[in-house]
Amino acid sequence: MATATTALKPWTTTPPKRYRLVDATLIDPKDGSLHTHVTIDLHAGHIHRMTKLSAQPSPGDEVLSWTQNQEIAIINLDGKFVLPGLIDCHVHLATPPGEEGLSATMNQDPNTSLLRQPYLAHQMLKRGFTSIRDCGGAGLAVKEALAEGLYPGPRVFTSGHGISQTGGHGDLRGAKDEEYACCGGNTHGLGRIADGVEQCLHAAREELRQGADFIKIMVSGGVVSPTDKLTNLQYTPAEIQAFTKVASDSGTWVTAHAYTPAAIRNAVENGVLGIEHGNLIDEPTAKLMAEKGAFLTPTLVTYQTMASKEFGSFLPPSIAAKNLQVLDAGLRSIQIADQAGVTMCYGTDLLGPLQVKQTGEFALRRQAGLSALKVLQSATVNAAKMLRQEDKLGRLKEGFVADLLILNANPLEDIEVFDRPDKHLLAVIKDGKVLHSRWSKLRPDIEAPVLIE
Repeated sequence: MATATTALKPWTTTPPKRYRLVDATLIDPKDGSLHTHVTIDLHAGHIHRMTKLSAQPSPGDEVLSWTQNQEIAIINLDGKFVLPGLIDCHVHLATPPGEEGLSATMNQDPNTSLLRQPYLAHQMLKRGFTSIRDCGGAGLAVKEALAEGLYPGPRVFTSGHGISQTGGHGDLRGAKDEEYACCGGNTHGLGRIADGVEQCLHAAREELRQGADFIKIMVSGGVVSPTDKLTNLQYTPAEIQAFTKVASDSGTWVTAHAYTPAAIRNAVENGVLGIEHGNLIDEPTAKLMAEKGAFLTPTLVTYQTMASKEFGSFLPPSIAAKNLQVLDAGLRSIQIADQAGVTMCYGTDLLGPLQVKQTGEFALRRQAGLSALKVLQSATVNAAKMLRQEDKLGRLKEGFVADLLILNANPLEDIEVFDRPDKHLLAVIKDGKVLHSRWSKLRPDIEAPVLIE
């Protein structure tokens, strides 16, 4: 029989089952510790309790009564590895695959893009990403559809449209174009244009009104923007302060696209708490970020992928040259930030067909010299902290959201196991539901019942 919720929204799936995962090897990304023979109880979408397999519950213990009186699925993991769901802190759902080349990808018909986004979200989930931070393009409708279970995918934290000055990184018009292209409006695309303090105030307030979780601005030139240089400084201190004031007043924060030390300083010194990319950062600027508690989200994999033979035709030649500039500096930027103590988060920034390389960032950061633990932390505890979700996401603790991955290999020994999900990722649990499984012991929970009354 339909409930009030399913009658109103019939696609709503049934509540999460109660699961008991027995004999798990738990990986805590906080410190890299391994905890063997752990029993994990999942209830109502959260981690209800975690105990050692050998622990003897006392009479009347809640776990005992739970087993006796309620239906519970008990799954023996036989020592398999369990860790928190991954978080990608820089994605663009509004640029799904389906088009050839950068221009066609960035200028997809909005309805076509919207219909393709469920496929992209589901693919991200199957790679182990249970949460994503969209840095330009994902609207409230997509976020709500995923939250309601209309289709399987990660939970979304979105900036709405990224905000750019005229001629900045978010202005995709060519030098001879007069009308705004896809990213100049408020209804679709990755971004919008705002110039001057008043327009910046309005744009930030408008994005928050439309459901943005944080504000994304562009403070330097970019690779894919056609009319600016990487070294361009974008937005004045007063304009940046307008964004950070609106965000702070609304209980949230601002993140900024920035490559150069000057751009990063311009952002951080005026209240910005997140830096995207940061490929050209230097030591003094990295120290400033660490002192201010600002987060850095490198996205090395997008530059490597755009420069690869496989996707060599994705960028036009004029833009490909800029890509090589930031590609060469990328690995060094990771080392500089790490040595300065900057908190780094996992990001990819892949567009269109390139998004199949989402897990490639793990290996690149390991190549840059980070330990496997630090790389894993960037996609778990660090990301959760930046999202201000550290009491819910990023670790496996009692009371936390039940976002779990089950693997047959230890990523702390080989971080590249994430590059082979078809071999190593057995199941993805989000909000206590098995949304993806290639393991016979666990069947997906996502099938909605047929309503007949």
